[in-house]
Amino acid sequence: MSWTRFLWVCLLPWAASGQGMSADACLRQIDSIFGSQQGTFALAFRDLATGRELFVHEHETFHAASTMKTPVLVEIYRQAALGRLKLSDSLILRNEFTSIADSSTYQLDSADDSETALYRHLGERRTIGELVYQMITVSSNFATNLLIDKIGAANIVTTMRSLGLTEVRILRGVEDNKAYQRGLNNTVTAAGLMGLFRLMAEGKLVSPAASDSMIRILMDQHFNDIIPARLPMGVKVAHKTGWIKGVHHDSGIVFLPDGKKYVLVLLSKDLVDEKAAISSMAAVSGLIYRYVTQ
Repeated sequence: MSWTRFLWVCLLPWAASGQGMSADACLRQIDSIFGSQQGTFALAFRDLATGRELFVHEHETFHAASTMKTPVLVEIYRQAALGRLKLSDSLILRNEFTSIADSSTYQLDSADDSETALYRHLGERRTIGELVYQMITVSSNFATNLLIDKIGAANIVTTMRSLGLTEVRILRGVEDNKAYQRGLNNTVTAAGLMGLFRLMAEGKLVSPAASDSMIRILMDQHFNDIIPARLPMGVKVAHKTGWIKGVHHDSGIVFLPDGKKYVLVLLSKDLVDEKAAISSMAAVSGLIYRYVTQ
């Protein structure tokens, strides 16, 4: 059966019935879509208007990939609120970082980064605000590591724990290969990221103003092939993606035209066909939208 035909068969009964989809029925549809792919998937969803939740493997641990950049964003705003830094402060663009494995130095390769312009301006300065925007919207690894050096990875861990988000563990910057080989990785769960974005959506991360500012940045995300891909025009998504080989994630807040909003986290690992898995997760996002709006 073709992918389009598969989705039509799965979703047609609900469209034809004119009735709302039950949670159990929605989960069966999700299981069918995820089950069509080789790999491990997780989902966490919360409707902020009604409190409805759906979960699939929500406490399964995944390599965070670039979803770890949202906790970095939160810590930047927390330290700004405490007066430890200003978003207008500037940092020197230097491509030298310290491995948490053995304190050796390493450099980032622009060929492995989704943003390359910063590498052509070594020795110059950029504001923290500019680097934050590039870290989130174009997932700059270079900007991320510069910011983590500024705020300290240990402080991110402490802040996540203080928020009760113990399943969001940020140990280091990006591309620390020696740490990776020793299993010293940033990790998340769908439940952990859902908790983070729920607090943000409710205006409870740092302050209502800070939460709103972070949401505005996340709304400018350039990579939109999972959560937003199959949503109607007029629906806005503040989100952060992440990917490495065999791993694709998306996590964020979905804003409906009527003012309602929900949090959705989709994680995956051990993927064989990454393109098909991305399509599957986009289909699940579309299904969640129907579940919320029917």
